Amino acid sequence: MSRYALRVASLAAALGLWQLLTSLKIDVWLRFSQFPTVTEVARAFADRLSGGDYWTDLADSLTRILTGFLLAAVLGVATGVLVARSRLAEDLLGPLLEVVRPIPAIALVPVAILLFPNNEQGIVFITCTAAFFPVLVSTRHAVRALTPVWEEAVRTMGGGRWRVLGSVVLPGALPGIFGGLSVGIGVSWICVISAEMISGQYGVGYRTWQDYTVVDYPGVFVGMVTIGVLGWVTSTAVELLGRRLTRWLPRTSYAAADRVPRVRGTAPAPVPSSPEPVREVPDDQLV
Repeated sequence: MSRYALRVASLAAALGLWQLLTSLKIDVWLRFSQFPTVTEVARAFADRLSGGDYWTDLADSLTRILTGFLLAAVLGVATGVLVARSRLAEDLLGPLLEVVRPIPAIALVPVAILLFPNNEQGIVFITCTAAFFPVLVSTRHAVRALTPVWEEAVRTMGGGRWRVLGSVVLPGALPGIFGGLSVGIGVSWICVISAEMISGQYGVGYRTWQDYTVVDYPGVFVGMVTIGVLGWVTSTAVELLGRRLTRWLPRTSYAAADRVPRVRGTAPAPVPSSPEPVREVPDDQLV
């Protein structure tokens, strides 16, 4: 409970500092006088919650992000395993993937507009591309880092390729796969909001950009807060799912290594002293 209280206190302190700087209109290099206060953002948020457009935009953004992310998860894991396990696939797909990977997904907006018949499919394509490469790279590294002894043990007992894949490769690579999924969901939110700002008609990103064009700064911050909360909820869901599927992994503890619990009323364990150095005895003193 103390940890949760500390987290709430840190968030409250940040909001209090925001309210103080904006209400006093502090302008010391950073112009906080241009920012809306926390109370203004809260009032705008309450007004949006009572309207239907907010929930429509929320549903549209969630549909786009979930569709693109699920496609990226399936394609990224499959491609990562294939490239890591097959030299032929690595030679055929590796150069193409490494050339396309550095291109920002948001730079593919013109390509999506020209390639797909409507904006909705283009936004899903951009979201999928943004999450695909983190999942691919994490899966590839996780598969290549597996101990060969595990695969050899399965093959010794008569297991084939599919048995190795289901019993060794995928379970052993799960921690790395979920690391890529956690990164991918965050990158997906960045790109889907940017794509909605450029070519969308509905969604949180589209509404945030419209608020900016009409100089509705409290509405802009409502969109920013909504994006932050949605990103936190989805990334937490991915992390919890990863912990659920990797319960067999040992978990690290936040306790200090030198802090050893002991029963009340007992003395602490003695610290072993270093042994005395062995002295050499001359041969004439030996019995």
